[in-house]
Amino acid sequence: MNENKSLKDIINFRIDKLKKIKESKGNSFAYKFKQSCKISDILKNDKQWMDKEVKVCGRIISLRKMGKASFIHIQASKDKIQLYVKTDNLPENVYDEIVRNLDIGDIIGTAGVIFITKTEELSIKSSDLSILSKNIRPLPNLKEKDGEAFFSFEDKELRYRNRHLDLITNPSVKSVFESRAKIVKIIRNSLDEKGFLEVETPVLQPIYGGANARPFTTYHNTLDQKLFLRIASELYLKRLIVGGIDKVYEIGKNFRNEGMDKNHNPEFTMLEFYEAYSDVDDMIIFTEQIFKSISEKTNKKKVV
Repeated sequence: MNENKSLKDIINFRIDKLKKIKESKGNSFAYKFKQSCKISDILKNDKQWMDKEVKVCGRIISLRKMGKASFIHIQASKDKIQLYVKTDNLPENVYDEIVRNLDIGDIIGTAGVIFITKTEELSIKSSDLSILSKNIRPLPNLKEKDGEAFFSFEDKELRYRNRHLDLITNPSVKSVFESRAKIVKIIRNSLDEKGFLEVETPVLQPIYGGANARPFTTYHNTLDQKLFLRIASELYLKRLIVGGIDKVYEIGKNFRNEGMDKNHNPEFTMLEFYEAYSDVDDMIIFTEQIFKSISEKTNKKKVV
Protein backbone atom coordinates (compact mmCIF):
# COMPACT_ATOMS: atom_id res chain seq x y z
CA MET A 1 0.00 0.00 0.00
CA ASN A 2 2.83 2.39 0.86
CA GLU A 3 4.45 1.80 -2.56
CA ASN A 4 1.15 2.54 -4.31
CA LYS A 5 0.70 5.70 -2.27
CA SER A 6 4.27 6.73 -3.03
CA LEU A 7 3.70 6.21 -6.76
CA LYS A 8 0.47 8.19 -6.56
CA ASP A 9 2.29 11.03 -4.81
CA ILE A 10 4.99 11.06 -7.50
CA ILE A 11 2.38 11.16 -10.27
CA ASN A 12 0.41 13.96 -8.57
CA PHE A 13 3.62 15.94 -7.99
CA ARG A 14 4.53 15.66 -11.67
CA ILE A 15 1.02 16.59 -12.77
CA ASP A 16 1.37 19.75 -10.66
CA LYS A 17 4.63 20.51 -12.49
CA LEU A 18 2.87 19.89 -15.81
CA LYS A 19 0.19 22.45 -14.88
CA LYS A 20 2.86 25.02 -13.98
CA ILE A 21 4.59 24.48 -17.33
CA LYS A 22 1.29 24.86 -19.20
CA GLU A 23 0.54 28.08 -17.33
CA SER A 24 3.99 29.51 -18.08
CA LYS A 25 4.79 31.77 -21.02
CA GLY A 26 7.62 29.55 -22.19
CA ASN A 27 7.71 27.62 -25.46
CA SER A 28 6.21 24.30 -24.35
CA PHE A 29 4.94 21.17 -26.10
CA ALA A 30 5.61 22.27 -29.67
CA TYR A 31 4.22 19.99 -32.39
CA LYS A 32 7.69 19.60 -33.89
CA PHE A 33 11.32 20.35 -33.09
CA LYS A 34 13.77 20.77 -35.95
CA GLN A 35 17.24 19.47 -35.07
CA SER A 36 20.34 20.81 -36.77
CA CYS A 37 22.09 17.48 -36.20
CA LYS A 38 21.88 14.29 -34.18
CA ILE A 39 23.67 13.62 -30.90
CA SER A 40 25.46 10.74 -32.64
CA ASP A 41 26.85 13.20 -35.24
CA ILE A 42 28.38 15.34 -32.47
CA LEU A 43 29.88 12.36 -30.66
CA LYS A 44 31.43 10.91 -33.84
CA ASN A 45 33.40 14.07 -34.58
CA ASP A 46 33.39 16.37 -31.55
CA LYS A 47 36.28 18.53 -32.81
CA GLN A 48 34.30 19.46 -35.91
CA TRP A 49 31.39 20.70 -33.76
CA MET A 50 33.44 22.48 -31.08
CA ASP A 51 32.25 26.06 -30.39
CA LYS A 52 29.45 25.66 -32.94
CA GLU A 53 25.77 26.11 -32.17
CA VAL A 54 23.55 23.03 -32.45
CA LYS A 55 19.89 22.15 -31.93
CA VAL A 56 19.17 18.68 -30.55
CA CYS A 57 16.48 16.90 -28.57
CA GLY A 58 16.25 13.82 -26.37
CA ARG A 59 14.97 12.22 -23.20
CA ILE A 60 16.35 13.31 -19.82
CA ILE A 61 18.14 10.36 -18.19
CA SER A 62 19.95 12.24 -15.42
CA LEU A 63 19.33 15.60 -13.80
CA ARG A 64 21.41 17.54 -11.27
CA LYS A 65 19.90 20.84 -10.17
CA MET A 66 22.19 23.24 -8.29
CA GLY A 67 20.42 26.48 -7.56
CA LYS A 68 20.61 28.61 -10.68
CA ALA A 69 22.39 26.01 -12.80
CA SER A 70 21.75 22.38 -13.78
CA PHE A 71 23.56 19.55 -15.51
CA ILE A 72 21.24 17.41 -17.64
CA HIS A 73 22.03 14.30 -19.67
CA ILE A 74 19.71 13.68 -22.61
CA GLN A 75 19.55 10.49 -24.66
CA ALA A 76 18.44 9.95 -28.24
CA SER A 77 18.45 6.37 -29.45
CA LYS A 78 21.67 4.90 -27.94
CA ASP A 79 23.56 8.20 -27.71
CA LYS A 80 23.64 10.74 -24.90
CA ILE A 81 25.17 14.15 -24.22
CA GLN A 82 25.35 16.53 -21.28
CA LEU A 83 23.66 19.95 -21.21
CA TYR A 84 24.90 22.81 -19.05
CA VAL A 85 21.82 24.86 -18.26
CA LYS A 86 22.17 28.17 -16.39
CA THR A 87 19.68 30.95 -15.61
CA ASP A 88 21.84 33.70 -17.16
CA ASN A 89 22.25 31.84 -20.46
CA LEU A 90 18.53 31.25 -21.08
CA PRO A 91 15.68 33.57 -22.13
CA GLU A 92 13.84 35.23 -19.26
CA ASN A 93 11.83 32.92 -16.96
CA VAL A 94 12.76 29.75 -18.90
CA TYR A 95 14.86 28.41 -16.03
CA ASP A 96 12.28 29.11 -13.33
CA GLU A 97 9.22 28.07 -15.33
CA ILE A 98 10.60 25.14 -17.35
CA VAL A 99 13.91 23.82 -16.00
CA ARG A 100 12.80 23.78 -12.35
CA ASN A 101 9.81 21.65 -13.36
CA LEU A 102 11.75 19.04 -15.32
CA ASP A 103 12.04 15.38 -14.29
CA ILE A 104 13.95 12.33 -15.48
CA GLY A 105 12.03 10.91 -18.43
CA ASP A 106 10.92 14.26 -19.87
CA ILE A 107 11.73 14.91 -23.53
CA ILE A 108 13.28 18.30 -24.22
CA GLY A 109 14.76 20.26 -27.08
CA THR A 110 17.69 22.64 -26.70
CA ALA A 111 19.89 25.02 -28.65
CA GLY A 112 23.42 25.86 -27.57
CA VAL A 113 27.15 25.84 -28.23
CA ILE A 114 29.35 22.74 -27.94
CA PHE A 115 32.11 23.05 -25.34
CA ILE A 116 34.21 21.00 -22.91
CA THR A 117 33.52 21.32 -19.17
CA LYS A 118 36.19 21.61 -16.45
CA THR A 119 35.80 17.86 -15.91
CA GLU A 120 36.54 17.42 -19.64
CA GLU A 121 33.08 16.24 -20.62
CA LEU A 122 31.71 17.13 -24.03
CA SER A 123 28.62 19.27 -23.39
CA ILE A 124 26.15 21.77 -24.81
CA LYS A 125 25.88 25.18 -23.16
CA SER A 126 22.15 25.72 -23.57
CA SER A 127 20.99 29.13 -24.77
CA ASP A 128 17.40 28.00 -25.16
CA LEU A 129 15.36 25.07 -23.91
CA SER A 130 11.82 23.82 -24.43
CA ILE A 131 9.92 20.85 -23.11
CA LEU A 132 8.41 18.58 -25.77
CA SER A 133 6.81 15.89 -23.60
CA LYS A 134 6.29 15.56 -19.83
CA ASN A 135 6.88 12.17 -18.19
CA ILE A 136 4.27 11.51 -15.50
CA ARG A 137 5.17 8.03 -14.28
CA PRO A 138 8.72 7.44 -12.95
CA LEU A 139 11.13 5.38 -15.03
CA PRO A 140 12.98 2.35 -13.60
CA ASN A 141 15.77 3.51 -11.29
CA LEU A 142 18.87 3.50 -13.49
CA LYS A 143 22.16 4.87 -12.18
CA GLU A 144 25.47 5.01 -13.98
CA LYS A 145 29.04 5.57 -12.86
CA ASP A 146 32.17 5.46 -15.03
CA GLY A 147 30.13 4.01 -17.89
CA GLU A 148 28.76 1.11 -15.81
CA ALA A 149 25.01 0.83 -15.14
CA PHE A 150 23.58 -0.01 -11.72
CA PHE A 151 20.00 -0.95 -10.75
CA SER A 152 19.28 -1.52 -14.45
CA PHE A 153 15.96 -2.79 -15.71
CA GLU A 154 16.91 -6.49 -15.76
CA ASP A 155 13.74 -8.45 -14.91
CA LYS A 156 12.99 -10.32 -18.16
CA GLU A 157 9.27 -10.59 -17.47
CA LEU A 158 8.97 -6.82 -17.00
CA ARG A 159 11.30 -6.07 -19.90
CA TYR A 160 9.44 -8.19 -22.48
CA ARG A 161 6.04 -6.87 -21.37
CA ASN A 162 7.26 -3.25 -21.36
CA ARG A 163 9.52 -2.94 -24.36
CA HIS A 164 9.29 0.86 -24.32
CA LEU A 165 10.84 0.91 -20.82
CA ASP A 166 13.40 -1.71 -21.85
CA LEU A 167 14.54 0.48 -24.76
CA ILE A 168 14.78 3.58 -22.55
CA THR A 169 16.79 1.93 -19.78
CA ASN A 170 18.72 -0.56 -21.94
CA PRO A 171 19.27 1.31 -25.24
CA SER A 172 21.59 -1.43 -26.54
CA VAL A 173 18.42 -3.56 -26.99
CA LYS A 174 17.66 -1.47 -30.08
CA SER A 175 20.37 -3.43 -31.90
CA VAL A 176 18.16 -6.56 -31.62
CA PHE A 177 15.35 -4.73 -33.44
CA GLU A 178 17.80 -3.44 -36.05
CA SER A 179 19.29 -6.92 -36.61
CA ARG A 180 15.86 -8.47 -37.02
CA ALA A 181 14.79 -5.83 -39.56
CA LYS A 182 18.03 -6.35 -41.50
CA ILE A 183 17.61 -10.14 -41.53
CA VAL A 184 14.02 -9.91 -42.82
CA LYS A 185 15.20 -7.50 -45.54
CA ILE A 186 18.00 -9.90 -46.58
CA ILE A 187 15.53 -12.82 -46.75
CA ARG A 188 13.10 -10.77 -48.81
CA ASN A 189 15.85 -9.63 -51.20
CA SER A 190 17.10 -13.22 -51.61
CA LEU A 191 13.62 -14.40 -52.61
CA ASP A 192 12.99 -11.41 -54.90
CA GLU A 193 16.31 -11.93 -56.70
CA LYS A 194 15.34 -15.56 -57.39
CA GLY A 195 12.09 -14.44 -59.00
CA PHE A 196 9.70 -15.22 -56.14
CA LEU A 197 6.59 -13.04 -55.87
CA GLU A 198 5.61 -11.71 -52.46
CA VAL A 199 1.89 -11.90 -51.69
CA GLU A 200 -0.53 -11.43 -48.78
CA THR A 201 -3.00 -14.21 -48.05
CA PRO A 202 -6.04 -14.08 -45.74
CA VAL A 203 -5.43 -13.99 -41.99
CA LEU A 204 -9.11 -14.63 -41.26
CA GLN A 205 -10.02 -18.03 -42.69
CA PRO A 206 -13.29 -20.03 -42.77
CA ILE A 207 -11.30 -23.28 -42.57
CA TYR A 208 -7.89 -23.32 -40.91
CA GLY A 209 -5.10 -25.63 -42.03
CA GLY A 210 -1.54 -26.06 -43.19
CA ALA A 211 -0.35 -27.37 -39.82
CA ASN A 212 -1.55 -29.40 -36.87
CA ALA A 213 -2.36 -26.67 -34.36
CA ARG A 214 -5.28 -25.21 -32.43
CA PRO A 215 -6.56 -21.91 -33.86
CA PHE A 216 -7.88 -18.71 -32.31
CA THR A 217 -11.58 -18.39 -33.10
CA THR A 218 -13.45 -15.19 -33.91
CA TYR A 219 -16.78 -14.17 -35.43
CA HIS A 220 -17.69 -12.08 -38.48
CA ASN A 221 -20.93 -10.23 -37.73
CA THR A 222 -21.80 -9.23 -41.31
CA LEU A 223 -21.23 -12.71 -42.72
CA ASP A 224 -22.79 -14.32 -39.62
CA GLN A 225 -19.94 -16.79 -39.73
CA LYS A 226 -17.29 -18.21 -37.40
CA LEU A 227 -13.75 -17.56 -38.63
CA PHE A 228 -10.27 -18.57 -37.52
CA LEU A 229 -6.97 -16.73 -37.31
CA ARG A 230 -4.64 -18.62 -39.61
CA ILE A 231 -2.19 -21.11 -38.18
CA ALA A 232 -0.22 -21.19 -41.47
CA SER A 233 -0.26 -19.50 -44.87
CA GLU A 234 0.47 -22.78 -46.69
CA LEU A 235 -2.90 -23.63 -48.23
CA TYR A 236 -3.51 -20.24 -49.83
CA LEU A 237 0.05 -20.07 -51.16
CA LYS A 238 -0.42 -23.47 -52.77
CA ARG A 239 -3.62 -22.23 -54.41
CA LEU A 240 -1.53 -19.51 -56.05
CA ILE A 241 0.88 -22.17 -57.34
CA VAL A 242 -2.17 -23.94 -58.81
CA GLY A 243 -3.24 -20.63 -60.34
CA GLY A 244 0.03 -20.28 -62.24
CA ILE A 245 2.35 -18.24 -60.01
CA ASP A 246 5.34 -20.57 -60.12
CA LYS A 247 7.35 -18.90 -57.34
CA VAL A 248 5.52 -17.39 -54.38
CA TYR A 249 6.22 -16.43 -50.77
CA GLU A 250 4.78 -14.63 -47.77
CA ILE A 251 6.34 -13.21 -44.61
CA GLY A 252 3.42 -12.79 -42.24
CA LYS A 253 1.81 -13.36 -38.86
CA ASN A 254 0.42 -16.72 -37.82
CA PHE A 255 -1.48 -17.54 -34.63
CA ARG A 256 -1.65 -20.74 -32.60
CA ASN A 257 -3.81 -20.99 -29.50
CA GLU A 258 -1.53 -23.38 -27.65
CA GLY A 259 1.11 -23.50 -24.93
CA MET A 260 3.85 -20.91 -24.81
CA ASP A 261 7.43 -20.62 -23.58
CA LYS A 262 10.49 -18.50 -24.36
CA ASN A 263 10.72 -20.03 -27.86
CA HIS A 264 7.01 -20.28 -28.69
CA ASN A 265 4.64 -17.33 -28.87
CA PRO A 266 0.92 -17.59 -29.76
CA GLU A 267 1.54 -14.82 -32.32
CA PHE A 268 4.64 -15.19 -34.50
CA THR A 269 6.08 -14.28 -37.90
CA MET A 270 6.66 -17.05 -40.43
CA LEU A 271 8.22 -17.26 -43.87
CA GLU A 272 6.69 -19.74 -46.30
CA PHE A 273 7.83 -20.03 -49.91
CA TYR A 274 6.90 -22.43 -52.69
CA GLU A 275 8.33 -23.15 -56.14
CA ALA A 276 6.69 -25.19 -58.87
CA TYR A 277 8.68 -27.90 -60.68
CA SER A 278 11.22 -28.27 -57.84
CA ASP A 279 11.69 -30.72 -55.00
CA VAL A 280 12.93 -30.89 -51.42
CA ASP A 281 16.58 -30.92 -52.52
CA ASP A 282 16.11 -27.59 -54.35
CA MET A 283 14.47 -26.14 -51.23
CA ILE A 284 17.36 -27.34 -49.02
CA ILE A 285 19.94 -25.73 -51.30
CA PHE A 286 18.04 -22.43 -51.48
CA THR A 287 17.46 -22.35 -47.71
CA GLU A 288 21.20 -22.82 -47.18
CA GLN A 289 21.85 -19.94 -49.57
CA ILE A 290 19.51 -17.68 -47.56
CA PHE A 291 21.30 -18.49 -44.30
CA LYS A 292 24.67 -17.95 -45.96
CA SER A 293 23.54 -14.57 -47.27
CA ILE A 294 22.32 -13.55 -43.80
CA SER A 295 25.64 -14.59 -42.26
CA GLU A 296 27.71 -12.68 -44.81
CA LYS A 297 25.63 -9.48 -44.80
CA THR A 298 25.36 -9.26 -41.01
CA ASN A 299 29.00 -10.28 -40.40
CA LYS A 300 27.87 -13.06 -38.08
CA LYS A 301 29.67 -16.37 -38.56
CA LYS A 302 28.02 -17.84 -35.45
CA VAL A 303 24.40 -17.27 -34.47
CA VAL A 304 23.19 -18.34 -31.04
